[in-house]
Amino acid sequence: MSIYNPPTLQELAMQGLLKNEALAISSLNCIPIMLFPPLFEEAFKGRHTKILKAMVAAWPFPCLSVGVLMKTLEVETLQAVLDGIDMLLTQNARPSWKIQVLDLRNVHQDFWDVWTGITKGVHSEDSGREKQLVKSLHTYALWQPLKVVTDLSLCFHLQEHQTCLLQWAQQRKGTVQLCCVKIEISDFPVETIREVLDIFRPHYIEELELFTRKVLSFLGHFAPFLGQMRNLRKFYLSLNDLVMDREALDKCLYKFLTQFSKLNCLQHLYLNGVYFSSDNMKQLCRCLKTPLESLSITQCPLSQSHLKHLSRCPKLYQLKQLDLSGILLFASLPTGLRVLLENVADTLQTLELEHCSLEDSHLSVLLPALSQCSQLTRVNFCDNPFSRSALKDLLQCMATLNQLAVELYPAPQECYDHLRNILVDRFAQLCPELLDTVMAQRQPKKIAFATTICLECRHRCVYDMKTILCQCWQ
Repeated sequence: MSIYNPPTLQELAMQGLLKNEALAISSLNCIPIMLFPPLFEEAFKGRHTKILKAMVAAWPFPCLSVGVLMKTLEVETLQAVLDGIDMLLTQNARPSWKIQVLDLRNVHQDFWDVWTGITKGVHSEDSGREKQLVKSLHTYALWQPLKVVTDLSLCFHLQEHQTCLLQWAQQRKGTVQLCCVKIEISDFPVETIREVLDIFRPHYIEELELFTRKVLSFLGHFAPFLGQMRNLRKFYLSLNDLVMDREALDKCLYKFLTQFSKLNCLQHLYLNGVYFSSDNMKQLCRCLKTPLESLSITQCPLSQSHLKHLSRCPKLYQLKQLDLSGILLFASLPTGLRVLLENVADTLQTLELEHCSLEDSHLSVLLPALSQCSQLTRVNFCDNPFSRSALKDLLQCMATLNQLAVELYPAPQECYDHLRNILVDRFAQLCPELLDTVMAQRQPKKIAFATTICLECRHRCVYDMKTILCQCWQ
């Protein structure tokens, strides 16, 4: 039996307005203010561009966040929104404007209601920070020119909607404050980047993601732009280029890392595939200007010298997240890593040491420092060749840390034969025994033991209170 849900009076009113374009536009000055958000959303979805243009110009709230509606961005729809801003810019009665901020970012869904001042009692993990950002933008908008906020993803070439926005913004640099908060760049021509950053000033960028396979030709030219990003909070750099000329690479990286001395707000740093010389690592540590909350150095070799520089860097002593996955640890004894862990013991919450070539001898050096990290909530030691005995020592150490919520450990080496094939029976026997080591002192919240990835099915065997075999063994 089907249930018929008749449309509400509000829905019927919106349907009538959307069917009569002239009536909708002429009624904007008299319709209830709280009808604006749902009517705008329906007009956006239905591509009623003339109504959209008029609604932007008549928007009755300080902020208009349309990025959340741009799931599939239509150039015509974006142009209608920008045309609405142009209608405002041609008016002389600037104080009569209600809209102060146009936000083109695809932010959290709840943000649509927050921008308009409507709350439904739905909160996400990031809602506190989002609302604080909204509050600051509202305050900022009281005395600033109309502000257009966006994120940009520059991958290989400009897309049609990006060209539309950039051309519009270029022509209005003197009348609109243009802010790019987050920018992602992947193998994009430096000349075009220069033109973009001439429109959206680097000063406003808070998050930057760089991906390049052309290290020498790209990083050196991009370095001056990085130094202009004075408000950068989060920086992710991923390199994928086997440069044969190591001397040229070291010089290029040195020039690039020098720009870090100009980043006065940096809190989160992620470096993937960056092959540091010892001097470059020292330069990085010397140039950090603010204490970091997150440091990720992954998929590269780190020597004792590298670790020593990291352990002596005061700007790392308040870390909450440390990720050194895939660092290929080239150190007989990682004393530098032990010292770093000791220095961050009071603040560290997340530790990722997956696939670091850690062996039993390395682990014995780290255990005293690990036992001091009382704030840890997540640890990951997977894909390190630990013996059963070493793993038991590690688990006894971790059992004293009561804040742990997620624990990921490798299966012991005794679970493999000489060809690195998994011995399923041994795996099913040893993992519960190791789990008992922890349960003797506390009840773990989430704990798992995992084998290396099976080369046939690309899955792992996992013990998570029960044995889950990869597809080859099922």
